[in-house]
Amino acid sequence: MKLKTLQDAIVYFSDAIRCREYLVAQRWPDGVECPKCGSKNVLFLEKYNRWHCREKHEAPQFTLKTGTVMEDSPIGFDKWLPAFWLLANCRNGISSYELHRALGVTQKTAWFMLHRIRLAMKADGMEPMGGPGQVVELDEAYIGGKDKNKHERQRKALRQLRNSADVKGDTRLLGKSAVFGMLDREQRKVRAMVVPNITRKTLQGHILNSVAKGSNLHTDEAAAYRGMSKEYVHAFVNHVERYVDGQVHTNGIENFWSLLKRGLNGTYVAVEPFHLDRYLDEQVFRYNHRKDRKGNQTSDADRFSLSLENVTGRRLTYAELTGKVGETAF
Repeated sequence: MKLKTLQDAIVYFSDAIRCREYLVAQRWPDGVECPKCGSKNVLFLEKYNRWHCREKHEAPQFTLKTGTVMEDSPIGFDKWLPAFWLLANCRNGISSYELHRALGVTQKTAWFMLHRIRLAMKADGMEPMGGPGQVVELDEAYIGGKDKNKHERQRKALRQLRNSADVKGDTRLLGKSAVFGMLDREQRKVRAMVVPNITRKTLQGHILNSVAKGSNLHTDEAAAYRGMSKEYVHAFVNHVERYVDGQVHTNGIENFWSLLKRGLNGTYVAVEPFHLDRYLDEQVFRYNHRKDRKGNQTSDADRFSLSLENVTGRRLTYAELTGKVGETAF
């Protein structure tokens, strides 16, 4: 069955056997393999809905959830897969309260599920952006509550802190988190990450690690981007005077910030800085999969399938999510 809509997905994945067949084809296209030893010498135990590896090692039995972001979850695939569909295809994201009402799980469970799905959406091992003659837009943004929405007591404390002689650096970061983004204008792909500050050392370190030498860099007039002429062709636009100077502008990456803030302010409302990187991964995933390599619009079904590609080899426990222990390493 060709899935096209959320309703198709809910009906199709309501059957446990269809869930298993779909995920087996997605995870093991060449045949089921043991997550521990990689052996294909496995036996399916239909009564228990799991496989048994015939090789000699500890814990020979495994399920489809073993070694994935869904490991140890008591929630069935009939809820997990619609949750993947919703987060991958809702333009502004979906809140844990909305998901808990839609799936019939608790809000706490829905919140945990969404963070695990965001981990699966995180891209890794990407090649350098740009290249000789290609344009990469760079910009930074600030995520956090507006001063006018804060209590007078908080506004007064922030004003005193900003006027204090002890505070060094950019005072705009007080009470906010800085994020840095790069957009490959030709590929229409974006990367974004949380940064501790917006100094030249920090931003240019990310640029050198992520952008191919010889690329054309387009930025605003911020001093942090100066001094890169040896490695790149750097052009900037002074936003005090204009926003576009011929082909030099940062409108593309600023469009991404607009989409990000629309989701954070409208859907999630309040996001802790500790979790901000995963919300960035979510928005980056949706932005980068709007169209395929040929420029065709990516369907909801294809975007859903792409969100499942990296579920293996990643793990997020509730203790890690709430900061009680460090992250699990595979």
